[in-house]
Amino acid sequence: MLTKLFPFLRWFPPTGENLRADVIAGVTIAMILVPQSMAYASLAGLPVVYGLYASFLPVIVASLWGASRFLHTGPVAMLSLMSAAAIEPLASRGSEEFIQLSLVLALLVGVLRLALGLFRMGVLINFASHPVILGFTNAAALIIGLSLLNGFLGVPMPRSDSFLVDLWQVVEQVPLMHGPTLLFGLLTLAALYWLRAKFPKLPGVLIVVILGTLISAGMGFEKIRTVAPQQIADTTVRTQFEKMMNDEARLRNIKTERQTINEQLQQIAANSDRAYKLQTELLRLQGEENTLKHSLYRQRVETHRLALIPEVQTDGQLLYNNATSTGPFVTFWRWSGYSGDQFKLAGGGAVVSNIPSGVPGFSVPQIDLGIFSDLFAVAFIMAMIGFMEATSISRALAAKTREKLDPNQELIGQGLANIVGSFFQSYVVSGSFSRSAVAARVGAKTGFYAIISALGVLLVMLFLTDYLYHLPKAVLAAIVMSAVFGLIDFKSMVHAWNVRRADGIVGWVTFITTLMMAPALADGVLVGVTLTILLFLTGTMKPRSEVLGRTATGSLAGAAAHDLAPISENYVVMRFDDSLVFISAAHFEQAVLKSLSEFPHARAILVIGQGINRIDATGEEKLRALTRDLQAADITLMLSSLKRQVREALERAGLEQVIGPENIFSSKETALRVLEQRYPDRRMNPTS
Repeated sequence: MLTKLFPFLRWFPPTGENLRADVIAGVTIAMILVPQSMAYASLAGLPVVYGLYASFLPVIVASLWGASRFLHTGPVAMLSLMSAAAIEPLASRGSEEFIQLSLVLALLVGVLRLALGLFRMGVLINFASHPVILGFTNAAALIIGLSLLNGFLGVPMPRSDSFLVDLWQVVEQVPLMHGPTLLFGLLTLAALYWLRAKFPKLPGVLIVVILGTLISAGMGFEKIRTVAPQQIADTTVRTQFEKMMNDEARLRNIKTERQTINEQLQQIAANSDRAYKLQTELLRLQGEENTLKHSLYRQRVETHRLALIPEVQTDGQLLYNNATSTGPFVTFWRWSGYSGDQFKLAGGGAVVSNIPSGVPGFSVPQIDLGIFSDLFAVAFIMAMIGFMEATSISRALAAKTREKLDPNQELIGQGLANIVGSFFQSYVVSGSFSRSAVAARVGAKTGFYAIISALGVLLVMLFLTDYLYHLPKAVLAAIVMSAVFGLIDFKSMVHAWNVRRADGIVGWVTFITTLMMAPALADGVLVGVTLTILLFLTGTMKPRSEVLGRTATGSLAGAAAHDLAPISENYVVMRFDDSLVFISAAHFEQAVLKSLSEFPHARAILVIGQGINRIDATGEEKLRALTRDLQAADITLMLSSLKRQVREALERAGLEQVIGPENIFSSKETALRVLEQRYPDRRMNPTS
C-alpha cells in the first residue's frame, strides 16, 4: 500500500551503481531536454522559457508518481501543437491571455488524467484502435513539421480555420524568404542527421544549439531598428504600419475592457438590467476581438511583403523607401512590431531573444468557467492521446526490461505532473519517446535520472538563459522537424490495409480527416474512433453464421465455403459465431430462418453455439419467440456446445423448459447422434 501511494519508494535503498547510472543518464537527457523544450514551447505558441518551466517540476512529479522507471515526462511535439491549436481561436499567440489559457488547459488535462487513473479508467484507451492511432500520428507529424515551414523561410504564417489554406499562403511567400534563415534551418537538419549517423552517442541537439547560437551572435543574425513614423518615406507603407500598430493596440484595449466587464459581472446580480447590458457589451467585444485577430493575421502577411531599404538624405536624415528589387540574401527591412509610437523594423532573422532567468513562481491559473466548455472536449482528447503516447512508450521499454507496467498509475503520475505544473507556469506535458529511449539506452536504473535532468534545466534557468539570446528560431524549428518526421510511418498503414481492409480504411480516413480538419486535430481522432465503432457495430450486427456439412474426414465445415453436401434433408446443422445480444439478435433469427428456407423438408435445426459467449435480455426474448414460432411450424430448435454462462442464463430465464431439456446438448457429437436417431429417413449422407 505504501509503494502504491509513493511509487518512488521502490528506488530505495539506492546502490552506488544505480546512482552513478542515473546521474549519467540524467545529465545526458538534460542536454537533450533543454533545446527540445524550447523548441516545443515555440510550437505551442509560447515564449521559449515556458518550455523550460514545463521541464522542471512536471518532470520531477511524474517521475515520483509514475509507473515506469524509464518514461521521461515533459514537453512533447504533438501535445504542443494541439495546445496551440486549441487556444488559437480564443487568444492571440504570445499574448498574456494565450499563456494563461495554456496553463488552464494543462490543469484541465491533468485533472482528467488524474481522475481516469484514480477510477481505473485506463481501459478507455481501447476505444482508439491501432489504425486510428497510426492515421492520427502520421497526420499530426506531417502537420507539425509543415507548420514550421514559415520558420524555415522567415515569413509569417496566417492563422485561420484551415491549416492547409494557411500552408498554401506560406508557400506563396517563398519569393520573400530570408536566405540566412533558410540556411540555418537546412544546415541544422543536415548536422543533426550527420551527428546521429556518425556520432550517435554525442548530444547532437545540444551541439547544434551551441553552434547555431555562436554563429548567430558572431554574424549579427538579428537586426532590429526602431524608427519614427516620419522616417517611412512611402505614405502607403506608413499608413499600413500605422494600421497594424493601431489594430494591435485596439486588440489589447479590448482584452482590458473584457476583463473589466467580467469583474463587474461578478459583483452584481446575474438577472439585473445592468448585467444584461454588460453581457451584451461583452458579446460585442468578443465579436470585435475575433474579427481583429483574423484581420491582423492577414495584415502581417500583407505587411511582410513591404520590403524597405534605408537611404541617407542630403540633410543627414535616414529615410526608408520601397525596395525596387528583392532577393533572399539581400538585407531588407520589414515590419517587426512597434514600441510606443515608433515602428520596429527587422533586417535579419528571428532569434529567441530575452529569456527570463530564475525559477517559475507559484500562481493560480486564471480559471474562467465560460471557456471550460470550449476546452473540455479537446482537453479530454489530449489527455487520452498523451496517455496513449506514454503507455506505448512504457510498454515498449517494459517489454525489453520485463518491467511490470501499471497504466492507471501512469495516468495518476501524468495527471499530477500537469496539475502541479499548471500552478508553476507549465503548459501540457506528457511522456517523450525520444528522451525515454535515450534514457534506457544509456543505462538509467530508476526514475531518479529524470530528477537529475530536471535539476539540469534548473541550472540553465538560473545561470545560462542570457547566453541563449542569439539562438535562431530556425534552429529550434529544425530540431522539431527532425524529431517529428521520424514518427511518419506509412508502411504500418499499408500493413494494416493488407491485414484487414476495414482497418486500412479507418487508418487512411483518420489520416486524411486529420489533415483536412487541422488545426482542430482532436476532430480527426473523433472521426477515426467513430468510424471504428460503426464498423465494429456493423460487423457485430451481422456476425458469421453458416450451414455445416461433413468433410471426407468426417469433421464439420461450412457447406458453401467448402462445397460440401448438407448432412441431411430432414434437419439443418448451423453455426453462429457471436454473442446473442441486442445488436445481433435480429441477425440470428434471420440466419435460422434463411437456413430453414433452403431445406423445405427439414423438421429440426441444430445451432452449434460454442461461439456464443453471452446472451442478454433481447437475445433471450428473440430465442424464446423463435422457438415458439418454429414449434408452431412443427420444427424443433436444438442447441449444443453452449458455454456455462449462457446455459445458466437460459436456466434462470426458464427458457430451457421452453426449448426442452431434451433439445439442449453439451456437445455437437451427442446432438448429431440424437438427430440421426430421431430423423433417420431421407438423409443425404447415410454413411456418416
